Amino acid sequence: MKSYQDIQHVFIIGCKGIPARYGGFETFVDKLAQYQLCRGIRYHVACAVEPQEDGQANRHFYCHHADCVNIPWRDIGPARAVAYDIDALCYFLHYVQKKQIAHPVFYILACRIGPFIRHFKKRIDALGGRLLVNPDGHEFLRAKWSAPVRRYWKYSERLMVRYADLLVCDSKTIQAYIRREYTAYGPKTVYIAYGAEGVQAMQQAPEVQEKLSAWYAMHNLREKEYYLIVGRFVPENNYETMLREYMRSDTDKPLAIITDVNSAFFEKLKKRTRFDTDARIRFTGTVYDQELLRKIRENAYAYLHGHEVGGTNPSLLEALALTDLNLLLDVGFNRETAKGGACYWTKQEGDLAALIHRADHMPVPQVHALAQKAHKRIADNYSWELITQQYEQLFSRRGYTCAES
Repeated sequence: MKSYQDIQHVFIIGCKGIPARYGGFETFVDKLAQYQLCRGIRYHVACAVEPQEDGQANRHFYCHHADCVNIPWRDIGPARAVAYDIDALCYFLHYVQKKQIAHPVFYILACRIGPFIRHFKKRIDALGGRLLVNPDGHEFLRAKWSAPVRRYWKYSERLMVRYADLLVCDSKTIQAYIRREYTAYGPKTVYIAYGAEGVQAMQQAPEVQEKLSAWYAMHNLREKEYYLIVGRFVPENNYETMLREYMRSDTDKPLAIITDVNSAFFEKLKKRTRFDTDARIRFTGTVYDQELLRKIRENAYAYLHGHEVGGTNPSLLEALALTDLNLLLDVGFNRETAKGGACYWTKQEGDLAALIHRADHMPVPQVHALAQKAHKRIADNYSWELITQQYEQLFSRRGYTCAES
């Protein structure tokens, strides 16, 4: 059995914590720990807790063999995510020093703390550690941020790229962007995708069919007779284009939209598209029950995906694993992920509406062929078993150099 000092310790900063309740990074870390095979690695995960939760600060607990520690949010508004990452990194640096841990790996998810990273890189180097960064997607392009915040994201990204020992990109499109945009720094990068679970991984609880039937009844939907959208309710996911084009289409299949509605954006969309006059459109709210959501995906006639900012999108992976027919916005991220297992549309007026018409009349064998390609794409390239194996090779001292590309 390996001693504490012989173990490779990996400190993960930037997710809200595990067990995952929401979010791509949270699910990634949860699965990384859940599917762990190499017992020579010990994961340490920062988990956010509210400041009013007395007695929770710096409390350690275990989840899927990972050592988790509670780091309180600071009550400072939007900047709390930056402070949270800094506080988590400070805690783990102190922990490494106190425990005299050799060759630690610090893996930071997203580029929030670039203006401070030079200082922390010096401390990591002094401890004989390595700094790995997942640059996530194009956060500086998201419409929800004001212009000053977008400038901060871009500046922060540049500094994180400059000082990281290795950038771990979950999209080849992001990897190419990092290499092209920051050539002057000669960034070292490696591509490891985000993961997904296929249909075969589903362990359906007996009551899930009852929940599904109740959900269908609530929203007047039927199995294999609805289009589906699942995703964050933000402008860069192209809700306006999808709503306009769906309303322009002649389909008699309703559109179910599973999202956490933002009232301001909702009212803006209503005013610009008048979607409330189309009885086929159903905003259903959120579905946090993962088994129920998987069944909703599996039973959809087709999935509409309008994301164009970010890396490998978790919602798209789940759709490719579960939904037979997927209609995706034609951008590099989506084509890279789905390849020949989906149909593609552009934001040109009438394009998606025409695709919906073709989808409605697509022969069953053609739908099944697309589904098989999509499911195989997930099984061959995005399974959590494969992703975990690649990360374990990356985190091990021997595998670190050979994993770079």
